[in-house]
Amino acid sequence: MTMENQTTVIEFILLGLSNDPRLQIFLFVVFLFIYLLTTIENMVIMLVIKVDSHLHTPMYFFLSHLAFVDICYSSTTVPKMLKNFLSRPKTISFHGCLAQIFFFTLLAVTEVFILSAMAYDRYVAICNPLHYVDTMKRGVCRTLVAGSWGISFFYSLLNTLSVLKLHFCGPSEIGRFSCELAVLFSLSCTEAFSSQMLILSSSLLLALSSFLFTVSSYSHILSTIFRIHSSEGRQKAFSTCSSHLIVVGFCYGSGLCRYLQPNSFSSVVLDRLFSIQYSILTPMLNPLIYSLKNKEVKATFRKTMGKKPIVFEVM
Repeated sequence: MTMENQTTVIEFILLGLSNDPRLQIFLFVVFLFIYLLTTIENMVIMLVIKVDSHLHTPMYFFLSHLAFVDICYSSTTVPKMLKNFLSRPKTISFHGCLAQIFFFTLLAVTEVFILSAMAYDRYVAICNPLHYVDTMKRGVCRTLVAGSWGISFFYSLLNTLSVLKLHFCGPSEIGRFSCELAVLFSLSCTEAFSSQMLILSSSLLLALSSFLFTVSSYSHILSTIFRIHSSEGRQKAFSTCSSHLIVVGFCYGSGLCRYLQPNSFSSVVLDRLFSIQYSILTPMLNPLIYSLKNKEVKATFRKTMGKKPIVFEVM
């Protein structure tokens, strides 16, 4: 069939998680609760860090930006998913799909690089504490955050431009609750091998560089902690990075499970579960992990809520 006789797809159908109307109502309530909880949790984290001068340190500077990214990250996909639970047909325009891919990629990569910056901050704090103040100056922290956004912007733009080169003539069904680059490549009527290789190589470069930097930082951190003679000293040093280590594990663990799972019929369910985990549940869990394991954040929150002030403890 020639290109002239092909119908151009101007919108896609998001199949979502279920076609059962009763189950869709239940899922709407569940994910609305998760979205509201995610937004409130991360806004509270940002507010607590803003109002307490004790938390105006590099670690909490990065945590505040991470909370902002998580709010935006969740808002990229969840509102559209909630709307589709209650509407028919469950469509998204081509340009809406592009916008979703752009912002989702931008925020996902930004989060990964901010986590790397937080790993570097903990490395300096534990391995070179005497040079911490000089190394982690405000200008350095701002440069790390700006660099995270800048690199993510150009990578996300590359993803989006690769889709603009493709032609879609049907089918137009996406078996997920949001647009994803890999799915659009599979739906394209034009050859997408070169675009796929470009995206794959750039993704591996960014992922490996961030992953290796984070692993290297924590290798030095753990080596330093194990050399501390007192158990109390080791526990105090490890407590300063344990919550971040858990968040990093969630981030990279879900990504690896998502993209390294075997290709089979049963993997469709796993694919959806992993998509929910890294795009919806992770932004909700991040502030819980940081707040539950951080005495300073909990103390400031109680103080802000008007309860009896609690003496701050050094992490």
